[in-house]
Amino acid sequence: MRTDAELIVDPDTYTSGVPHDALTRLREKNVVRIDDFWAVFRYDDVRAVLRSPAVFSSHRGATQIRDPQPEDLAYVQRMMLNQDPPAHSRLRRMLTRAFTPRAVARLEDGIRANARAIVAGLSGDFAADVADLPLLTLADVFGVPRQDRALLYDWSNRVIGFQDSEYALSSSSTAGMTDMALEALELRPSDGRDPRSRDGMPDLYAYAHALGSYKRAHPSDDVLSNLMQEDVSLEEFENLFWLFSVAGNETLRNGIPGGMIALLSHPDQYERLRADRSLLPSAVEEMLRWWTPVMHFRRTAVQDTSLSGQEIKAGDKVVVWFSSANRDERVFAEPHRFDVGRREADHLSFGFGPHFCLGAQLARTQMRAIFEAVLDLSGTLRLDGEVSRLRSNFQNGVKHLPVAR
Repeated sequence: MRTDAELIVDPDTYTSGVPHDALTRLREKNVVRIDDFWAVFRYDDVRAVLRSPAVFSSHRGATQIRDPQPEDLAYVQRMMLNQDPPAHSRLRRMLTRAFTPRAVARLEDGIRANARAIVAGLSGDFAADVADLPLLTLADVFGVPRQDRALLYDWSNRVIGFQDSEYALSSSSTAGMTDMALEALELRPSDGRDPRSRDGMPDLYAYAHALGSYKRAHPSDDVLSNLMQEDVSLEEFENLFWLFSVAGNETLRNGIPGGMIALLSHPDQYERLRADRSLLPSAVEEMLRWWTPVMHFRRTAVQDTSLSGQEIKAGDKVVVWFSSANRDERVFAEPHRFDVGRREADHLSFGFGPHFCLGAQLARTQMRAIFEAVLDLSGTLRLDGEVSRLRSNFQNGVKHLPVAR
């Protein structure tokens, strides 16, 4: 018999679902030593860690449980995700105007049109079909030519799905791609090297530089064009491109099918939502809480401190478990129940504190658009086969979701 700690860190566990029973038991213990890190499971303690970058740093050891290779650490520390204020605040300010409510509102009609087209043309694999919505949106916001958006899909698969053999060497069709995409793809490694390392994604960096040069010469109203006018270092630019290309779509492409699984698993709530569209905003928040696409993030203590009575030493890894905090009985009534009308405390699927997800409102807009289109169908969708889940202890991923009408 494996322990609960062994279950939650084993990527094989998640091919059959998040081990919520184990997380519930660990939540009673709360701050638990697992391997070489402290795991934090309760909602209030997760928030305490995330809102205190002066104590729990994103920068010191980056934000993954696994320590970066020594030769990679200084490089990945330049990524916005792996910085603390004030350096993090400086980079975030450069990007904020692309995600203001006004900026998102300008995109909404296009997002809804894309969502309706995707749902109207469902092939039978909901997860594969809806994955194109965040790619289309990200391409427009970031300034990537739409015909190259499959690059973003492959890069996300390789990074987030490195523990999954189906995703680790993802390679989409190159038909119709731009010349700069085809040139970059000549550098794509085929040896399964770690895509999280500095030399694991040479095609991404080559494409970033080619596209950046084009945007510098032909600026338009997109994030990359704006970045070309800012004072960013080479490492910051490359890391921002990496972050947007991977994190910019991965959470949503799993959050949307995760939300659909929630509806399919709770037909009473599916019918309730069909009968009352005013519940859609709260339903989207409940989907994000119930599914929790990103399951954990790491911080590193920069000083001796304590958390719920547990002494933590400077230099210790501290990993906050969102998939546990979002089902904390101390915060959410009947936390394992999916309720499209739930009005309780905010979930933590977009994080908390200085690193609260910059694109949260854009993600919500896309989820509402997809489920508006689903609700507009003449009938309900039904599960038409076995759900295939990502082998990952980090991303609560859906590879295939067969549905029929």
